[in-house]
Amino acid sequence: MTNTRKLIPLVVAMLFGAPALMAQGILGGHVTGNIQLDGQLSHADSLIGASDVPEHLLSNSRADILYTNGNFSAGMRFEAYLNPMLGFNQRYKGMGVPNYFASYQNELISVTAGNFYEQFGSGMILRAYEDRYLGLDNSLRGLNVTLRPFRGITLKALTGYQRIYWNYNTEGLVRGIDGEVNLNSLITSMAESKFRMTLGAGFVSKYQPDELISTPELGYKLNLPLNVGAGAVRMDMNYGNWSLQAEYARKGQDPSIMNNYIYRHGEALMLNAVYSMKGFSANIQAKRVDNMCFKSSRTESGEMLYINYIPAITKQHTYAFLNMYPYATQTTGEMGLQGDLMYKIKKGSLLGGKYGTDLHFNASVITGLDTTTIGFIGTDGYTSKWFKTGDLYYTDLSLEVAKKLNSAMKLTCTYGYQIFNPVVEGHHGDLHHNHVVVADMTWKVDKKNVLRFEAEWMGSDSKYNPDVDDKRCGDWIMGLVEYNFAGSWFISASDQYVYNDGNKANYYNISMGYTHGATRLQLGYGKQREGLLCIGGVCRQVPASNGMTFSLTTSF
Repeated sequence: MTNTRKLIPLVVAMLFGAPALMAQGILGGHVTGNIQLDGQLSHADSLIGASDVPEHLLSNSRADILYTNGNFSAGMRFEAYLNPMLGFNQRYKGMGVPNYFASYQNELISVTAGNFYEQFGSGMILRAYEDRYLGLDNSLRGLNVTLRPFRGITLKALTGYQRIYWNYNTEGLVRGIDGEVNLNSLITSMAESKFRMTLGAGFVSKYQPDELISTPELGYKLNLPLNVGAGAVRMDMNYGNWSLQAEYARKGQDPSIMNNYIYRHGEALMLNAVYSMKGFSANIQAKRVDNMCFKSSRTESGEMLYINYIPAITKQHTYAFLNMYPYATQTTGEMGLQGDLMYKIKKGSLLGGKYGTDLHFNASVITGLDTTTIGFIGTDGYTSKWFKTGDLYYTDLSLEVAKKLNSAMKLTCTYGYQIFNPVVEGHHGDLHHNHVVVADMTWKVDKKNVLRFEAEWMGSDSKYNPDVDDKRCGDWIMGLVEYNFAGSWFISASDQYVYNDGNKANYYNISMGYTHGATRLQLGYGKQREGLLCIGGVCRQVPASNGMTFSLTTSF
């Protein structure tokens, strides 16, 4: 956490240095930014498992300021967690300026000193990013350079330390290089070709000093690798209506708490094929991940200090019950396949009617690896066969039908079927089989008034067990009504109720919001079910709460 007294000399220097800066024209640039304040008041509720909050009011706030002047830019972020809202790590408690940077760029080069975010390819060997809703920020503080020496060629090099809450992991130095070639831009004869090709490759290394790993079953000191490297190659190819993306990554020996200190190499492969035309698109993705957890600290078991990112290939649902069992990527090992089809039935046809009908089908299945144990800590750990699957982790099938009934009303109906294995959340138990039905109706009353109605049902064979205390179990129903006026005001009311084989409770919520220009205010009151919040396969635990929430955002 930044000490406030340390900020005083910086502020004084800025004030006294302003005349000199203005004389040089530096202050003639442009300042933009955004401010967000989120708050929560919660009280104990034994029925849903909500604990008492001693300070009553919890808040997360931040302000991002960006200054630009020609090719130069600089920025900073102020953050305050007083105290962190429920579900956010308590190590965020406090306030300060954890992120700041200065950058210069032109057609040839871009240089950033300070905090930066970066990604190589799909992120399988490097992704420094931030998601405020997950409470995740693994930005790098150091130097990031991008060079474009020729048209169609991009080279990147970086080095730095990762952020961990209010500090930086100076025990784990991250370094990386990446190159990408767009053949159509580089080769003149291919400039107008329908065939488009981009090739890329990257390498990332982390350095961490030696240390003594103390475990009860180990009678000797592990010979730890001080430098761990990970490399990847990728391809992006397009021709007409077709496109294909492929990326393969391999990581060196990296014993850590996440893999029980084994010395097996890691690897990952991702494939994505797409065909699209007017009124139709098809997409298929495949993924295999084996021991690809890559952190800048061997002993960090939480959500922080990930150097890489393994994207999920399951559909990111928006409806409540379809998103009740989100899938979290298993970086230690998984195999997955996803197919996605979208088709628009033409207007004037029997099924299309006057306005046409949109169909969206998605299917995904994720399994573990088929492994054979050959040892434990200090060994390679296990072997696995490339094309042989292990236990089922997750299955998701959904069919969405959207149809405009008339000029004012649109109906969307969705059916989903999911199989969920509790092992992906570190629990034991039988597979959960869930059926979900959703009906979503939007009615444009007039140019300024819009009503939306939503009804959901979930039938599940899961049974509530007090020892496990998974409050998602059982059969659920839900209703929601939302009213929007002139795009400025909205009010909504919803209720989720578990009525069979679950921990019976009502989870109601009433919220309203107002938007004016770049400013938005939202207030809500109700009960929040305990569960996981997942974005792109990365999750955080959200505890139960009962009370009011508010959010204020604005930009300038």
